[in-house]
Amino acid sequence: MGSNGTPGVDERAAGLAGATRPAKRRLLVGAGVVLGTLLLTGCSTATKEQWKRLGLPPGASDRTEAVLSLWIGAWIAALIVGVLVWGLILYVSVRYYKRNDEAPRQVRYNLPLEVLYTLAPFAIIGVLFFYTVEHGNQVTAMSNNPSHTINVVGQQWQWTFNYKDTVDGQEGVWETGTLQKPAELWLPVDESVQFDLTSPDVIHSFWVPSFYFKLDVIPGRTNKFQLTPTKTGTFAGKCAELCGLYHSRMVFTVRVVPKDEYDAHLRDLAARGQTGAATGGQDATTIPGHGEQEGEK
Repeated sequence: MGSNGTPGVDERAAGLAGATRPAKRRLLVGAGVVLGTLLLTGCSTATKEQWKRLGLPPGASDRTEAVLSLWIGAWIAALIVGVLVWGLILYVSVRYYKRNDEAPRQVRYNLPLEVLYTLAPFAIIGVLFFYTVEHGNQVTAMSNNPSHTINVVGQQWQWTFNYKDTVDGQEGVWETGTLQKPAELWLPVDESVQFDLTSPDVIHSFWVPSFYFKLDVIPGRTNKFQLTPTKTGTFAGKCAELCGLYHSRMVFTVRVVPKDEYDAHLRDLAARGQTGAATGGQDATTIPGHGEQEGEK
C-alpha cells in the first residue's frame, strides 16, 4: 500500500527512480567520451609526440635511443607493479570486507606467500638493475678518437668553451659568455665530440636536455663524456646544479650546424684574437659581465 492508501504507488515510484539510473549513467559515459575526444583532438602533433616520450623533449644526439627506451621501460614496469598492487588492495578490501562482529580465522604463517613477496621485489630490482647498467654503458661509452674535443669551463655564473681544434695554425680557440650575453656552443652535426668539464670555483652541472645527458662540473677534477649531435638546430643548455646567486642565469645556447659552418665559426673566433684557452674570469668569485668585469681570458 502507498502512503495514501493507494496500492502500488511506492512500487511505481521506485521503478521510475531505478529506470532513471541507467539513463544517467549513459549520459555521463557519453559526456566523458565527448570530452575525451575533444581533449585528444585539440592537442597539437607536438604535444601528442611529447606524450609518447612521457615528457622528454625531442632527442638530438646518439644517446637518445638508450635513454628514451630506459625511461619508457621504467614507466611501464612501474605501471605494471602499480596496477598489480592496486588490484590486490581492491580485491582484499571487497573480498574481506567486515560483515559481522566475529573475528576472522587467524593464519599465523603462509610460507608460499612469504616466499613470493620476498622474492618478487628482488626479481623486479634485478631486472631494473640489469637494464639500467646495460643502457648506462651505452650512454657513457667513450671512443679513443673523437672527432672534436671541447673543454667546458663552468664558472660563477656563465660558461666558457675552449675548442681544441687547430684553426689556421693556431692551437685552439675559445668563447665565453656574460650575464648580459650568454655563451653559445657550436657543434658539427653527425661528428663525435668529447667534452672535458672543469670548474675554477664551485660545482656546476652541464645539461643540454635535448642531448639526453647531464654531467657535473667539479672543481679540481675533469669529468668527460662523448656524444654525437644528430640534428641541426638551436637547443637550450643550462646549469642543473644550484651554484650560487645567479644560478638561474647560467644558461647557454647550443647551435648544431653542418661542418663547414662550424669551421667558419672557429675561424671567426681566431680572427677576433680568441686563440689558445680561457679558464674563466680573472676572479671566479666576481660576476662576469656585471659592472666592469667582463670575464677576462
